[in-house]
Amino acid sequence: MVKGKIPDEEARERLILWIRRRMAEFGITPQALADSIQHDLDHRPLYRDARGNEWNGQGEMPDWLRAAKNAGVSPDFFRIDPTRQDAAASSKIDPRQLDLFF
Repeated sequence: MVKGKIPDEEARERLILWIRRRMAEFGITPQALADSIQHDLDHRPLYRDARGNEWNGQGEMPDWLRAAKNAGVSPDFFRIDPTRQDAAASSKIDPRQLDLFF
């Protein structure tokens, strides 16, 4: 072991504790987190810019996309390729991550 380096398993446990404390501090329940994740899965973004801003096409058009449209850029330029999106959705969840919040 390198002096001053925390073993991976200990670092992981510390991170889980930190996340749980922050969730408690802000009143975030595991169910609220699961509901938010499910909402994001059910309403995937349709548009994304180079800075990572996203919009699922619902509600009012966000400022970043409105500004681009007003500058003459078609919103279709920012449209996410649905085949890439489906490939990302089908990726498997690492089972080591399942105990992070429960």
